[in-house]
Amino acid sequence: MDKIEFRIAFGKNVEKYRKKLGLSYRELAQKCDVDHSNISKIEKGEVDLRISTIQELAKGLRVHPKELFDIVFEDYYSGL
Repeated sequence: MDKIEFRIAFGKNVEKYRKKLGLSYRELAQKCDVDHSNISKIEKGEVDLRISTIQELAKGLRVHPKELFDIVFEDYYSGL
C-alpha cells in the first residue's frame, strides 16, 4: 500500500463515519474546525493531514482517532 492508497483508505473511513452520523460536509466541518471544502478532499485522499486535523476529525465524528486508521494492510505486509 503506497501513501496515496493509504490516504484514500483513511478518507473512506472518514466518509463512513460521517455518513453513519448523517452529516453533510458542512455539518462535519462545523463540528471539527476543518474547512468544508477540505472534507471532500480528505475523503478522496487528495491531501496529507496534520495530526491536529486528524484529532479534529475524530472529535467531530465522535470516534477515537485510531478508528480512522482501521485500514486493511494485507497487500502492504505481503510485500515485506
